[in-house]
Amino acid sequence: MQDTIALPPKPGSNELVIDHELVERFGGRGPRYTSYPTADRFQPRFEPANYTQALLERAGRRGAPLGLYMHVPFCRTICYYCGCNKIGTKHQEKSTEYVRALLREMDLVTSLIGRGQRLSHLHFGGGTPTFMLDEEFAQIFEAIGRHFDVAPDGEYSIEIDPRTVTPKRLWTLRALGLNRVSLGIQDFDPLVQAAVNRIQPYEETRELIDAAREAGFHSINADLIYGLPKQTLAGFERTLELTIAAAPDRVALYQYAHLPQLFKPQRRIHDAELPTATVRAQLFERAVQMFGQAGYVFLGLDHFARADDELAIAQREGRLHRNFQGYCSHDSGDLIALGVSAISSVGSVYAQNEKTLSAYYERLALGELPICRGISVGTDDFIRRDVIQSLMCNFRVWWPAIEQAHGIVATEYFADAIADLQPMHEAGAIRIDATGIEVLAKGRLLVRAVAMPFDRYLRQGSSGATYSKIA
Repeated sequence: MQDTIALPPKPGSNELVIDHELVERFGGRGPRYTSYPTADRFQPRFEPANYTQALLERAGRRGAPLGLYMHVPFCRTICYYCGCNKIGTKHQEKSTEYVRALLREMDLVTSLIGRGQRLSHLHFGGGTPTFMLDEEFAQIFEAIGRHFDVAPDGEYSIEIDPRTVTPKRLWTLRALGLNRVSLGIQDFDPLVQAAVNRIQPYEETRELIDAAREAGFHSINADLIYGLPKQTLAGFERTLELTIAAAPDRVALYQYAHLPQLFKPQRRIHDAELPTATVRAQLFERAVQMFGQAGYVFLGLDHFARADDELAIAQREGRLHRNFQGYCSHDSGDLIALGVSAISSVGSVYAQNEKTLSAYYERLALGELPICRGISVGTDDFIRRDVIQSLMCNFRVWWPAIEQAHGIVATEYFADAIADLQPMHEAGAIRIDATGIEVLAKGRLLVRAVAMPFDRYLRQGSSGATYSKIA
C-alpha cells in the first residue's frame, strides 16, 4: 500500500508586484506553455496513424475527462493586429461547406473512440465562430448530441465579435447549451479602433455583456490588448474604466506582438504609431492596478478574474488547469479538436490539422483524418508537463506531489533546472527549498521564465520560432 503524503500548503496570496529591474533582468522572450511540448516542436513527419492509435486507445478510457474544440476561421473583416488563423470573407456560403466538413471530421473521430463518451468541455474559437448561421450551430449541436454524452454541468464556451452578434442571438446560443462567452474588446478608444480596423462602440459591447448576463451565461470574459497603435495612458485608462464598469467575470489582457513579417494584416500598422516600451509598461501597470482595485485576481500571464469567479476559486484550491484555450477550473483531460489548423491532445499525442482550407477539405474527402503534423509525448515530457503546468497555474511546484506521481527524486531529476533558477531565487523572484519552488509576488510576471529551465527542448536548441515577450 502506497504511503499517504501530506497535502501541500495552500497557495499564497495572488498579490502581483511589478519590479522593473527584475523584468529587465529576467524577461526576454519565451513560450506561453499552452502545451508541453510546445507547438513549435511538432514534427511534419508525424504519422497520422499515431493519432488514430491514440483515438482507439481513448475508446478504453470512457470515464476520463474529454473536451471538444471547434475552430471556425472566417471573419467578415480582418483586424490588423490579429495573428490567428483566419480567412477574411463576406461570402456566407463558405460556412455551409465548412460545417459539412466539421461534421465529417466528427464522424471520423467518433468512429474510432466510439459514440457516447462523456463530454465536459466545449469551446468554439476562431476567427469568428459566430460567422456561422444559427441553423448551422443547431446542426453542430444536434451532431454533438448524437456523438457524445454531454455533461449537464460542463463548461461550454464561445468567442464572439460584438459587432456581429445581437442580444437576441445570445439567447439563441444560450438555448443551444453554451454557458460561457468571451467578447473581443481590445480598446474602446475610437482612434485606436480606426488604426486597427475594428470600430466597436462601447454602448454596443455593454449591451451584449448585459444581455449575456440576463440570458444566464455562467461566465463572461472580455479581451483587451495593450501596445496597439495610437494607444495612450489616458485613453487606455478610459477603456479600463469602461470595462470595469461592465463587470465581466474575467479579463484577458494581451500584449500586442508586432510581427508583420509573419502576419500580413499587421503590415497596415505603422511602426511610428506604436507606443514605446516605456508606455507599454505603463499601460500594463495601470491595468494591474485598476483591476486589483476593482476586485480582480491575477491568475497568471495576462488573465484576471473576479475573486468569486470559478477560475480564481480553482487557483486558490490548487486545481486550476491550462490548455490551448487558456485557463479552466477543471482538467479537461483529452482534447479533440476539429477544424482547420486545430490542435488535439489525446493520450500521449498532440496532432494538428491541415492549416489551409483546401488541404483540410481534400483530406476529409479522402476519408482521412486531416492531420499535418504532431508529436508523440514520452515519460519525460509528462513529468516536465506536470511541473510546468503547476508553475503556470498555481505559481508553485511541490516536489512530493511530483515524486509520488512519477516515481522520481525531483531535486536530482531537475538539478540542472534548479541550478539555473538560483539567480531568480537570490533576486527574490522565487523561493527554492527542499519541498519545491514558489513564484513570489515580484516574480509572477516572470512565471514563463521560471518554467523555461524545465523545458528539455529549449535546452536542446532553438526551434526557430519567434516567441512573445515574457513581460
